[in-house]
Amino acid sequence: MKITVLVDNNTLIDNYFEGEPALSFFIEEGDKTVLFDTGYSGLFLKNAALMEIDPASPDYVVLSHGHLDHTWGLAELVKYYTNREFQGKTVHNPALLCHPLALTPTIFENTTHIGNIIKDEVLKKYFDLNLKTEPFWITENLVFLGEIPRQFEFETTEAIGEKQNPNGDVIPDKMYDDSALAWCSDEGIVIITGCSHSGICNIIEYAKKVCKNDTIIDIIGGFHLLSASEKRLRKTAEYLDQRNVNDIHPCHCTDLEAKIFLSRYCNVREVGVGSTFKF
Repeated sequence: MKITVLVDNNTLIDNYFEGEPALSFFIEEGDKTVLFDTGYSGLFLKNAALMEIDPASPDYVVLSHGHLDHTWGLAELVKYYTNREFQGKTVHNPALLCHPLALTPTIFENTTHIGNIIKDEVLKKYFDLNLKTEPFWITENLVFLGEIPRQFEFETTEAIGEKQNPNGDVIPDKMYDDSALAWCSDEGIVIITGCSHSGICNIIEYAKKVCKNDTIIDIIGGFHLLSASEKRLRKTAEYLDQRNVNDIHPCHCTDLEAKIFLSRYCNVREVGVGSTFKF
């Protein structure tokens, strides 16, 4: 498996791509390619072109959850596909894989849209909607985890805004749509996260159950440790240490204080736009 960082908050010296406070990865696994999240804007398309990655090629577009810094690039991807149609070029309709709640609107403080803003009828014209709450295997080794069970008290999720569920009820948004990918091999598991609103330790526990393997090789993505409490940082670090998680690549929504704290227990590795990781 190969992971290329198309969008992240961080950029790297001598690697002249652009960044934004968002996330997008391009994943190559077996005979499948996956666009994991689309960032906030069309920046992932620009960076992909510079990296000679074809944005029209993915077999799957996977959304970690519905927030704007992970889904609003979908609008630019739709424009990209439409432009290809006008030019008479082939348009490949990938599967759009996510939790069902990832595509429902999210309102913050009664006025601000912070979730997906494209209606289902538009998405259905460009993507094969594949909405899953259960694990879904993209390849023999790569799995979308679906809805993450939440078992650790210290990772209790505060609601961010409100969301309308499929029944039409407006509920506090505790981000039950937040999911992740796991790559399972004989050597262990690589976890790929967007924001980890469901809790990075909860994600690890579920990935171990789904993959039937207790060894974590690496974790790449957002840990959602922004201004985290001392208790949460300590409990997270102790959990990683007790599970012998040696290497982590926290990015996007993980602040410097959290990285420094975690570095006492794990090898915290650099991530930035243009980074590539091979397993």
